[in-house]
Amino acid sequence: MKHRKQYKPAPQTHPSAVLAVPSYHRILVKHGLIEKTLSNPDAYRVFLKVGADPEVQKLRYKVAHGNKMKHVPALYLATAMALQGMTKQELESLKSRIEEKRA
Repeated sequence: MKHRKQYKPAPQTHPSAVLAVPSYHRILVKHGLIEKTLSNPDAYRVFLKVGADPEVQKLRYKVAHGNKMKHVPALYLATAMALQGMTKQELESLKSRIEEKRA
């Protein structure tokens, strides 16, 4: 008599454990605008300042109205795409403008 192989599914990680940090926090850390240890409320304040920056608004408008995507429903996604399209120099100048606003 042959025994059937028993397949164990891979252990699943709970999505909330993987995504414990809000998306706006991950976006800002990825682009080097904040430190990983910054608290969520402070990161959100920085994210709002980044979103209010005129350069980011221009790029976000281009993303939202470009040929690739007709409608970007989430503000954080449009901001992330705008930041992704920026060069290192533009990101550094954005970082300095945000730090000026903090002081």
